Amino acid sequence: MRARDAEAKRRGTSTPGTTNRFVSRAADYPLPDGIIGLTGPVAKPAPGALPLRGDLAHVALAGRYLAAHYVVPQCRTVAERGATLYLAPRSDAEKGETLAPGAMIELLDVSGDWAWVCRGPEGPSGYVPLERLIGDA
Repeated sequence: MRARDAEAKRRGTSTPGTTNRFVSRAADYPLPDGIIGLTGPVAKPAPGALPLRGDLAHVALAGRYLAAHYVVPQCRTVAERGATLYLAPRSDAEKGETLAPGAMIELLDVSGDWAWVCRGPEGPSGYVPLERLIGDA
């Protein structure tokens, strides 16, 4: 991608200076500028604490944690039956937080019938059946 195309894309998808502890629009997460690097060891968070996997992480964590890829989340709503976060994409996995019907969450990844979601860049995160979310995946 040419430098000017990358800059245009960056300008169109980020809104510097906005923060939100919970769910916000994808444009509220500015894309990192320059080289992302870590300067030393980082403590690994507990499973489900942050939207961080070895292969993928929330874009807001780019300067703090190393992942193969970073994703700008898509907003979704929890369906009327509510949802429970699971630590793995299967119904017999350890359960985490319960999400109330109508709660706003951030969709990070979809695999089969499961979605990897979070409440925001500070977590919690986990997997929910895709049928428990409202919106296109």
